[in-house]
Amino acid sequence: MPSYLPSTAALLLTAVLAAPADSGHARVQKALDQAVAAGGAPSMVAEVRDPRGRWFGAAGVADLRTGRKRHPRERFRIGSAAKPFTATVVLQLAAEGRLSLDDSVEKWLPGLVKGNGNDGRAITVRHLLNHTSGIFNYGNDREEFAKLSGPAWLEHRYDAYTPERLVKIGLRNPRSFEAPGDGFVYSNTGYILAGMIVEKVTGRTLAGEIERRIVRPLGLTGTYLPGKETKIFGPHPRHYSTLFVTDPGAKVHDVTDQSATTGWAAGGMVSTVGDLHRFTGALLRGTLVPPAQQREMFTMVKTGIRLPDGTWKDTWIPGTTYGTGVFSWKLSCGVDVWGIGGAITGGFSFAMGTRDARRMVATHVTIDRYGEHNSLDMSRIVLEAEFCPPRPDGR
Repeated sequence: MPSYLPSTAALLLTAVLAAPADSGHARVQKALDQAVAAGGAPSMVAEVRDPRGRWFGAAGVADLRTGRKRHPRERFRIGSAAKPFTATVVLQLAAEGRLSLDDSVEKWLPGLVKGNGNDGRAITVRHLLNHTSGIFNYGNDREEFAKLSGPAWLEHRYDAYTPERLVKIGLRNPRSFEAPGDGFVYSNTGYILAGMIVEKVTGRTLAGEIERRIVRPLGLTGTYLPGKETKIFGPHPRHYSTLFVTDPGAKVHDVTDQSATTGWAAGGMVSTVGDLHRFTGALLRGTLVPPAQQREMFTMVKTGIRLPDGTWKDTWIPGTTYGTGVFSWKLSCGVDVWGIGGAITGGFSFAMGTRDARRMVATHVTIDRYGEHNSLDMSRIVLEAEFCPPRPDGR
């Protein structure tokens, strides 16, 4: 085990020193209630950790059929919040001298990245981790999106994908911009390649490396990267989706059971609000990687591209910058928060906080709603309820 990791005992001790719930987070609770009442979310939870202790709030129900309530230890699919786990393993390998972020993809995966303007010799590991590779995001492939949205998703929800297949789907599309490093376009394909490089360097599975290097040292009791199983192990809420239909009256489907192989290193993991707190806090404090790799993790790039006419185009969440798996988000009040987040068919989750991790919020909403009352806005409103000062009207 790398020597720079803190002891599990110390981390567990820190985790249990939490004060009982209090009424100091009424604005957060109100935002959760609004997500359910006005936004149509089946449920939403938030856990706040600050110097006063720990507070957990919930709205809605974990299961629309039974009316079961949410609780803090539930596990859920975290989507792209899996990326910082993959990035952390890569950075640890760099700290151990087993790879360099300046290594080309070609060095570790010879002959794999080519075609449609892609050249694995020109794309580095760093480009993969900060989404500046220009490799097309396989999730936006027209053929695959048709299978993984709308009623077709229900027919393909258990389809198993290999990492190689996901990469090939991405590479059959034109690049997002000409040269690696010339812009930022979010690409799950890049993180699939990063996961493949981890396995090539270590000779072990990515799931095993995440377990050995992060989950066990941090004492994350509800976090794992699934294999081919399609059910979530342990207690969990049901996950719901309109399958990308944006009409306010769109039918809501139970999508809890599904293949995680479509996300893998880019978005296939399961976790809890408590585990996301502990992991994100470790990232912000720099306890998972040495200082040089910590600086690399928080070397941020703007999330967009410069168009030929010189104008700027946001290609991700407005007001964000991205490092390696982590990002900053400027809220509407001008406050910057830092952390991780992700979406998957069935929900959105975020763990964000101050840069020193003294004040943090982890959220999870059990629907991936787009269009009006979308899940991203629900998550942002909860963050703003905690981090932004109250407005004159009290909101």
